[in-house]
Amino acid sequence: QVRLVESGGGLVHPGGSLTLSCAASGSTINIYNMAWYRQAPGKQRDLVAAITAGGISTYANTVKGRFTISRNTATNMVYLQINSLQPEDTAVYYCNARDTLAPSNAYWGQGTQVTVSG
Repeated sequence: QVRLVESGGGLVHPGGSLTLSCAASGSTINIYNMAWYRQAPGKQRDLVAAITAGGISTYANTVKGRFTISRNTATNMVYLQINSLQPEDTAVYYCNARDTLAPSNAYWGQGTQVTVSG
C-alpha cells in the first residue's frame, strides 16, 4: 500500500496563491491515479484535480484555470498549485491514490487545511 502525507495549507488572503504537496511512500506513484479532493465545512468531499498514472490531468469545472496538478515521479511527490484563491476555496484538501491494477484500493492522506480570508 501507499502512505500519503499532505502539507502546505494555511491562511491566505483572497487573490493569493498556495502550493499543496502530497508525499507518497511505500509504493511508486506511477502505478496510481493520483487526485486532490477538498471538503468544505458542511459539504461533501469533492474531486478537485486528478492526474493519471500516465500523466494526464483533469480538473473540476469549479477550479479549472486556477488549479494545476503536477507530479514528480522521481521524488514520489504530487502537487496542487492554487492561484487566485477565493473564500469559497476554504476547505480541507486531501490527497488520494487509486491503484490502477486494483481500482477498489484507494488511499487517503490526513488532509491539510486551506483558509482564505482577509
